[in-house]
This record gives sequence, C-alpha cells and structure tokens, in this order.
Amino acid sequence: MSNKRYPEEFKIEAVKQVTVAGHSVADVAERLGMTTHSLYAWIKRYGPDSEQHNQAVAEAAEIRRLKKELQRVTEERDLPKKSRGVLRETPRLRYAFIREHQGALPIRQLCSLFDVHISGYYAWLQKPQSSRQKRNKRLTGLIKQFWLESGCVYGYRKIHRDIRDSGETAGINQVHRLMSKEGLKAQVGYRKPRHHTGESHVVAANNLSRQFNPDRPDHSWVTDITYIRTHEGWLYLAAVMDLFSRRIIGWAMGSRMTKELVLDALMMAVWRRNPKHEVLIHSDQGSQFTSHDWNDFLKAHNLKGSMSRRGNCHDNAVAESFFQLLKRERVKKKIYPSREAARMDLFDYIEMFYNTNRRHGSNGMLSPVKYEQQYFMKLESV
Repeated sequence: MSNKRYPEEFKIEAVKQVTVAGHSVADVAERLGMTTHSLYAWIKRYGPDSEQHNQAVAEAAEIRRLKKELQRVTEERDLPKKSRGVLRETPRLRYAFIREHQGALPIRQLCSLFDVHISGYYAWLQKPQSSRQKRNKRLTGLIKQFWLESGCVYGYRKIHRDIRDSGETAGINQVHRLMSKEGLKAQVGYRKPRHHTGESHVVAANNLSRQFNPDRPDHSWVTDITYIRTHEGWLYLAAVMDLFSRRIIGWAMGSRMTKELVLDALMMAVWRRNPKHEVLIHSDQGSQFTSHDWNDFLKAHNLKGSMSRRGNCHDNAVAESFFQLLKRERVKKKIYPSREAARMDLFDYIEMFYNTNRRHGSNGMLSPVKYEQQYFMKLESV
C-alpha cells in the first residue's frame, strides 16, 4: 500500500490532517492504510517547513494577489465609463461621485483614482455643500417661486428681472443655467383652430402701416378676435390693445362672433381711456369690422379706421401676437368645461396678470400698467 502512487492533492490533504488538524502521524497513517514512513516523507515534502510547501504558498499568494489586482484594474477600467468627465470637474464634484460609488472600490483607492486626498474627502463629508452651492440652492428656490407665480410661463429673462427686483444679485446666464437644470422654461406653442369666413370688403386703408411703436398712449389701437375651445363650444374673445404699452384696454366675450362683440370691446376701450385726441384703430378685414354700425361708432367717438391688407396677417401682427401669448401661457394648459369657466380664466389672465404683472419685452421688461405709469411720471417731472 505504501508503494501505491497517490495523487499529489491526496498527499497534501493527508499532510494537513497532521499539520493543520492536529492528528498524530500514526493515527492518520493507520486510517489511510499507509506506513508512517511514507506519511513522514509526505510531510517533509508538503509540510509547512518544506521548500515545495513554501513555494506553493508563495504561488497561491501570488495568484491571490494577481486576482485582486485584476479585479482592481477591471473595476478601475469600468468605473471611468460611468464617470466620463468627472476628472475634469472640481474636487467637490469628484467627492460626490466617490460617495455615490463607494461600494465599487475602497475609498482610498477611489480617492487615488480621482486624484483627491482621502482626508479632503472625509472633510467634505462633514460639510458637503459649499457657500456657492447653498447660494444656488437659494436662487433655485426663488426662481421656482417666481416661475410658479407667473403661471409657469416665464422664461429666464423675465425671471432674471424678478430676481433682480427682489434684491438678489444674479447673472442672466446663471438664471438660465439653474432653470435648465430644474427643467423650467417658458411656455411655447399653441395651434389655433381654423375658421373660414366669407368674403370681406375693404372699407379703410392701411393707415397704421405697421407702425407698432407709437411714442404716447392712445395714439393707435389694434383689435382682433380669437377663438377659445370649451366643452360647450367656442368662446369668442374680441380685444383692443393700446400699441404704446401693449395694454389690453377693451375686451368682450361671447358665444357668437358678431359685430356687437367687437363693438362692446371697443366701447370698453373708449370708456376706460376717454381719449382727448383722434385715435387710430386698426383691424383686419373681417365682416364685423366692415359693418355700418362699426363705421358709425368710429365717427361718433373720434376714431380713425385702419385695416390690414387682404390676406396679410402681418399688418396686425401685434394683436395676433397677444392671442398667441394668451393661448400659449394660459389656454393651452386648461380644459374649460363651460364658456363661463373660460370667461373667468381669461379675465384673470388679462386683468390680473397680463396688464398688471406680466413683463413685456417692448416695455423694457415692465408690465403694461407700470410702463404707462412710468410715462406719466416722466411727463409730470418735466
């Protein structure tokens, strides 16, 4: 039995029964059916004091080291795929990335990989937000507040003005960046329903001639009609705007698009403004604006008519622009169960927001009402 060829693995395990498990040589030899002489020879060859054993231990240690190194290299190779650009960022951003991926590699190794000191990382953990980050957080809160107050329609330029007016100092690009980060942006786009009308008749020349920026209030007004969808059907809105401040000075709403609708809107404008001089009133060539009643009203209230050229919507672009703004910022986000619900909401937009609070680019970022007030204050100071 002692002369039998045993596999090397068997011999090593037999030796371990003596050197590791603590059994006697005689006991192990008896149980394995071999001589003690052979077992001693195996111990000499594979035991803890043997050269082969030491070599095997060294090889096993090297294998473990190589496996660990391979794992480290693999993780370090794969981690940058998740961290593209992180090495180009500030240390604070690298600290944040390390904290997020601290389970992938040891902290010390991650710090070495991202070229930061481990003491700096642990110090950052105690105070993760810099003064700049805290300021950005405060500005973001203000931006969200002003954006919500605008009905979620303001872009970064108007929000920047609100920030400045509140006493905060912030660059317009900084506001744009913070809004983009939070996904806040101006409302854009509203497709209006198409409405086909009969043939119109030109009764006035294009006296306005696209002079959309008069130098005083009540110099020229524009008027038009638009459509608002409700579950009850269309609600028609006629509006009159003073081109000087872009203020809506007259409006009327109804279930039908009639001449009475536009006359009611114009009557409101005359009543509110009571102009002392002749005012130019510009419209398109819709049938509501070509009636005898319309022309009689203009003559009776010192108004001079003006009409867009046929098929040229740009001649009344400012009125069209207001309606697009109204639908983009308010109507697009609403579902009106009735005309009454739509009427209440349109009133809120025109009188409670647009005229009094909404900043306008052509007014130096002032609301129409404030722009007119500024004009009259300058007149009084002269």
